Amino acid sequence: MTDRAALLAALEDAASALSEVAVSAGDAGDRTWSRGGIEFAVLTDTSTALRIGATIAAAALRTPDVTPSPRGSDWVSFAPQELDGHALDRLGAWFGAAHRRAVGSESNGPGEAGAVVRGGG
Repeated sequence: MTDRAALLAALEDAASALSEVAVSAGDAGDRTWSRGGIEFAVLTDTSTALRIGATIAAAALRTPDVTPSPRGSDWVSFAPQELDGHALDRLGAWFGAAHRRAVGSESNGPGEAGAVVRGGG
């Protein structure tokens, strides 16, 4: 199992390339990333939950180290056995998709989910 510090570093790197990202630490040591008050990623001791939308989640579930999240069908849990280049690519892409999905309301449509976000933050 990938250690939490490596996952945290990868998530912080992904967040640094995006705008309007807030991060908070929970009582149990969890880290939560949000945009506009909408949570889109959560790091726990054992995995990263990402709110990537039901369609992307359905496809993601067919990739290694991904399981359904108890947070709902818009979310997946990613717990890579090894944080290699492929896992880093998926984590970065899904983090970006989750960030874009957090724009607007919880009823983001296909057009909103594909919006381009520019600028660092």
